Amino acid sequence: MRWWDIDQVLELEKDLFPEDAWSRGMFWSELAHSRGAAATRRYVTAEDGTGRVVGYAGLAASGDLADVQTIAVARDLQGSGLGGRLLTDLLRAATAFECHEVMLECRVDNIRAQKLYERFGFAPIGFRRGYYQPGNVDALVMRLTDPSASAQGTEING
Repeated sequence: MRWWDIDQVLELEKDLFPEDAWSRGMFWSELAHSRGAAATRRYVTAEDGTGRVVGYAGLAASGDLADVQTIAVARDLQGSGLGGRLLTDLLRAATAFECHEVMLECRVDNIRAQKLYERFGFAPIGFRRGYYQPGNVDALVMRLTDPSASAQGTEING
């Protein structure tokens, strides 16, 4: 993801996450940490044949721990495998950052995403009550203890 992708990413963000969409400033802040020798972030976009951004994903790394910040896929491509390809890219980045664990939060009502993460080996470890605001929706916290195993492009359980 580069700065010129932000407008399209924001359109997709607002469509998919209307209550808790990230702001332009949040994406700029993340991208500021995604380049150079001291990079601690990985942000990618997926485009269709017309140049439309149809998906994006981001990862933050700190020490030996990585955190999936976001994964989004356009509604018309959900279920196409794009989410899995984006997640594979993030897990490869986590491995390159030498992270031994990857964490994420997922809305408790987003069963499709939870199943994707479980196929890659993520396991539920707890909840964050009222994490998603302003809707006051709980987050399921999930952890993957060996991102290199899933980063090979093969889902663990599927």
